[in-house]
Amino acid sequence: MADFPRSPRLLKGALALYDTDASTSEATVVVFQYNPEQVRRTLANRTPPQQPGGGGNPGARQDVLRVAGPPVESINVSVILNAADQLAAPDNNPDTAEKGLYPALAAIELMMYPPSLNAEEIERQASAGEVQVEPSHLPLTVLVWGADRVVPVAVTNFSITEEQFDRRLNPIRAKVDLGLKVLTYMEFPGDSVGRDTYIAYQKKKEELARSFKKSPDDSRIRTFLQAGR
Repeated sequence: MADFPRSPRLLKGALALYDTDASTSEATVVVFQYNPEQVRRTLANRTPPQQPGGGGNPGARQDVLRVAGPPVESINVSVILNAADQLAAPDNNPDTAEKGLYPALAAIELMMYPPSLNAEEIERQASAGEVQVEPSHLPLTVLVWGADRVVPVAVTNFSITEEQFDRRLNPIRAKVDLGLKVLTYMEFPGDSVGRDTYIAYQKKKEELARSFKKSPDDSRIRTFLQAGR
């Protein structure tokens, strides 16, 4: 059945993968086939490090409101993939008909892989006897969850449950569970995609907080606060 013509267009969440963190880097975008039904977020204070030899009580009154930077934010989502619609029209979706969900899963899994060219370069360095071998870099991942939540993340845990298969044993239904850590300006050098994206994310959060409307009981609560001083 067709959608109601006046129904709003549903925005889809997505993951954007950048080969590098350079401001000129182009992204590969992986759009969610179905939006997750739930997004779980946790925030924890980033406490400042203790001064060496300073002693004292870490919970002292003058220190309780001090932090070392933005909170450590974690995001957990589950993404469902299903090839049923594509398999119903195989002539229009030849890749899915031949390989099932492997291409879609591979695009998501590449968040965890450095480029293969990096591995070849490490092997070359090792065979040349170079003392210090440069480590590989993962792609920069940005979670896009609507206009107000576009944020750089690092994958902390990743699991795939393949639930159904075609006759070639290609997966045709799967669930991807993602654990993500938000990357802040503290994790990025200046002039980078990650740093600029995070600063825009925090500014948007501050803008939304300022637009929060006062409740009818706001004046009464303010009276209570003044009385408690």
